[in-house]
Amino acid sequence: MMPSFVNINGKLIPADAPQITVANRAFKYGDGLFESMRLVNGQLKFANLHASRLQQGMKTLKIEGYSLMDTWFLKEKAEELAVWNKAKNGRIRLTVYREGDGLYTPTDNKAGWVLELQPDEISGYQLNNKGLLMNVFTELQKPVNYLSNLKTCNSLLYVMAGLYKSQHRLDDVFLLNEHNFLCEGISSNVFVWYRDHLYTPALSEGCVDGIMRQVIINIALELDIPVTEAQMSPDILNEADEVFLTNATRGIQWVIGYGVKRYFNSLSKNLIDELNK
Repeated sequence: MMPSFVNINGKLIPADAPQITVANRAFKYGDGLFESMRLVNGQLKFANLHASRLQQGMKTLKIEGYSLMDTWFLKEKAEELAVWNKAKNGRIRLTVYREGDGLYTPTDNKAGWVLELQPDEISGYQLNNKGLLMNVFTELQKPVNYLSNLKTCNSLLYVMAGLYKSQHRLDDVFLLNEHNFLCEGISSNVFVWYRDHLYTPALSEGCVDGIMRQVIINIALELDIPVTEAQMSPDILNEADEVFLTNATRGIQWVIGYGVKRYFNSLSKNLIDELNK
């Protein structure tokens, strides 16, 4: 089902109408950031966590107007767009960009934004029936700096990883950071179940500060599952009992294979049941 409307700076317009100009700084320079969110039964999930991350990201990029983009703003605009698109479930994307003119140096730092909805029929989060086949993407590494944890509009690393995935007939790939430690997936955080302990790359390793990453950590701790955020060699993938990916729109996706290694998915099933509760 195709969306009928998008919201640009507070105005609802047809999704197939011209929406931005070639002067847009997100288009020209990747000057912005975005939130990918899940709409379930007409309500935005984890709006407070998304708002907190969005506001912190805007502060970091020195984009003005972050105080207006709070939990109330996200819920109201997302749920309004859902009504206009006659959808109860789907993927919501909010892109925030710097409005100013200029070349690399902007003339001002005011925020502009675009809200999109991709409707679907899935209510809640569903574990994938078929496990993902993955490998490590080694052609490029992710830099580690104070922008690494943000979901910015500069996504060429993930585009190249996606091309590698398609060329090698994989479902996803593991990205490494500049020090060749495990970082994340193409659009997700990575969790590894090893010797009755759950591990995930620490934010200091350069992974995106994922909303679902934090939700799953919290759920695991509530279930008395030990969790460690760590620096992780990709070699652990050869020894792990289970590996899964998380993001805000799909929840949990379990991995069945890395090279010749095969994994179980019992923990993934338990965690996604708890997530849907």
